[in-house]
Amino acid sequence: MAWPVCRLDVAGVRRDLAWRPGEHIMMTCISAAAALSICSAMASAQWTCVRLHPANAERSFANAAVGTTQAGYATFGGVQHGGVWTGSAASWTDLSPAGATMTVVQGCTAGMQVGYAGFPTVAIHASVWSGTAASRVDLHPAGFTQSLAYSVDGPQQVGVVVAGSLSRAALWTGTAASFVNLHPAGASESRAYGVDNGVQVGSATIGGAGRAGMWSGTAASWVNLHPAGFVSSQALAIENGQQVGSVTIGGESRAALWTGTAASFVNLHPAGSAYSTAMGVGAGYQVGFASVGGAEHAVLWNSTASSFLDLHQFAPAPFVFSYATGVSSDGTNLYVSGYASNGPSLTEAIVWIRPLPGACDGVDFNHDGLFPDTQDVTDFLAVFAGGTCPTESCGDIDFNNDGLFPDTSDIDSLLSVFSGGACV
Repeated sequence: MAWPVCRLDVAGVRRDLAWRPGEHIMMTCISAAAALSICSAMASAQWTCVRLHPANAERSFANAAVGTTQAGYATFGGVQHGGVWTGSAASWTDLSPAGATMTVVQGCTAGMQVGYAGFPTVAIHASVWSGTAASRVDLHPAGFTQSLAYSVDGPQQVGVVVAGSLSRAALWTGTAASFVNLHPAGASESRAYGVDNGVQVGSATIGGAGRAGMWSGTAASWVNLHPAGFVSSQALAIENGQQVGSVTIGGESRAALWTGTAASFVNLHPAGSAYSTAMGVGAGYQVGFASVGGAEHAVLWNSTASSFLDLHQFAPAPFVFSYATGVSSDGTNLYVSGYASNGPSLTEAIVWIRPLPGACDGVDFNHDGLFPDTQDVTDFLAVFAGGTCPTESCGDIDFNNDGLFPDTSDIDSLLSVFSGGACV
């Protein structure tokens, strides 16, 4: 049985969202006229979109991000294979264990991944990995028919267990025996979607409607985040005291942000959009998707509706729809995981990358996964001079992110960082 990546209530409809030390370099001079011929599109707010789609895969989805790592799955021969990337298609690592009929990775943290796996004689089971297919640990507790894990932080994993047709929010600490049932009293169903620093978030069905909420390790600790004036709500992710998800009114969803109480609710819904959902949070930012001009576009917020940024404008040309699922930072760059699609024929995992203010870009300018590599310098100089990017995924020429380009100080900065020096 092939399960979707995540089930979200959007617009009143259940939608499936599948969620260096140096080398000597020979340089040539370029003329100012050539430098000034550079396409202004290279200055698109320093955002780079990298296609993570593994070779020979039919479809791929990036569902989460932590630091420089993205996690999700790709389909090969019609079979879902969970895996991880580190910023390039070539970095794909397949986590499907021997004998599995399907695997999906939903969440990740440093050195650990969670999701679910199926086998010929076994139903879908929640699983946790530590970087290799052989490291998989089955989290499925006795007494339930199915289980799925959605998120991980430190020693804790969260998700859902299923008994018959009813779901129960679940918490684990690395083993099936550690299972804790988070199902709140008075709820008919519940799910846990996110965890951070000992706090879990998700939703519970109370009085026939979904209610966003959070726990601190026990069913009795449930806190209802549902704001007044809305029909239903769900919390999908948490980090550093912020919780994100969606609320529903008039049959349409609205991206939502909380900071621990129902009263703290912030409506992130962009002006002019028919519906929106926030799916990930990290580094002070929130990400998800919104309807823009009739199509679903990946978006990023900085805690207010007016801070809305349409990330789809930085996606490659073939794609019509895009979704952002996670956001993280390594202290130098901001990484947004997600996927883009042009319909049923093409869906690819992607990651949007933007330098943080005051930091140089990474030395893998052409995003081929190879660095340090003199080809990055060659490609940078070619693009700087007005040429094209051979990989179609090159960064922008403002390497030191000082807002000035074309500018030879960007070349100085590139060479300094390439040889192991500082950003200058």
